[in-house]
Amino acid sequence: MSSDSWGRVDETGTVYVRTAEGEKVVGSWQAGSPEEALAYFERKYEGLVVEIDLLERRVRTTDLSAKDATAAVEHIRQQVDEHHAVGDLDALRARLDQLSGEVAARREERRAARSRQSDEAREAKEALVAEAEELASSEQWRAAGERLRALVDVWKGLPRLDRKTDDELWHRFSHARSAFSKRRKAHFAALDAQREEARRIKERLVAEAEALSASTDWGPTAARYRELMAQWKAAGRAQRDAEDDLWNRFRGAQDVFFQARGEVFAERDAEQRENLTRKEELVAEAEKLLPVSDLKAARAAFRSVNERWEAIGHVPRDARPKIEGRLHAVERAIQEAEEAEWRRTNPEARARAEGLTGQLQDAVDRLRSQIEAARAAGNQAKADKLAQELAGRQALLDQALKGLQEFGG
Repeated sequence: MSSDSWGRVDETGTVYVRTAEGEKVVGSWQAGSPEEALAYFERKYEGLVVEIDLLERRVRTTDLSAKDATAAVEHIRQQVDEHHAVGDLDALRARLDQLSGEVAARREERRAARSRQSDEAREAKEALVAEAEELASSEQWRAAGERLRALVDVWKGLPRLDRKTDDELWHRFSHARSAFSKRRKAHFAALDAQREEARRIKERLVAEAEALSASTDWGPTAARYRELMAQWKAAGRAQRDAEDDLWNRFRGAQDVFFQARGEVFAERDAEQRENLTRKEELVAEAEKLLPVSDLKAARAAFRSVNERWEAIGHVPRDARPKIEGRLHAVERAIQEAEEAEWRRTNPEARARAEGLTGQLQDAVDRLRSQIEAARAAGNQAKADKLAQELAGRQALLDQALKGLQEFGG
């Protein structure tokens, strides 16, 4: 008979292993000496140890699923429980018990992570729905439309929830988008209708203006042209192409009449030349307002110039394009200054600029940290590649910061 600390072989060749519950039969050995029998079953024990070592490493260092890990643990446990090996089987069971606990803990962690992810996705989608429902009543057609399209992209990037919740939120989200689209469509349909009505009104005004262009009843006809101009302004704008064409015809008809009147009343040339001199003085006064430094003061001053301009009367026809062009240039400059002031104080544009600058700054800081880490790890190739990416992001950040300065930031 032969034995060691974990097993023995009796005179019949039966091999036993010692456990906390007493000896268990491992098997029968008739092919050689008792020492060879123990050595054989001890090697089987060592094989179980290797399997457990490998499984522990997989569980602790890889993303092995809880289901697969549990199956592997039970497979090894079955081999241990069958007692076909000589060694500290109780220690192996203890290791398997500990490993089962780790797998269960990992399963719970993943379940909790999935639950957190689902909660976060639900909160994110609820926030998207709330914003979409608020935008549904907006009249900022372009900005709100662009934002709703962006919200759809964000929605698509979020995980799905349970079917009932996801469907309910999507129904509200889709309904808000549809409501906005319906309101926007109705708005522009009404705007088109207004422009079409303006076109019809202006066509009638043009027809009358063209009919009056050959009149020699100077006073009443001139007064009627002023009435037609007032009606023109009150009619609103037609579609751009139609507006330009109708205006050219309307203005052309007036020009024909007033040119004829001017030729008949040649004695008024002196008055018109005097008017030109006075308007040139007004234009010079207006041009001193540029460049615009005080927008409010410039608007008031230009309004005063324009009122005096309108009170002066006609100037010689050949001088009118130039003198009016100079005044219109000042008017356009003030309008551009007003538009620039609006853009500079627009909170939505400022918020977008600040958001973009923040994102780019975060990206630059993150890349710098990654470069330092790569260099510290001796990975110069990765550091160089990240440095190239950093240069691009830094250029974008510099550009964004420059743009932000236009808002006074």
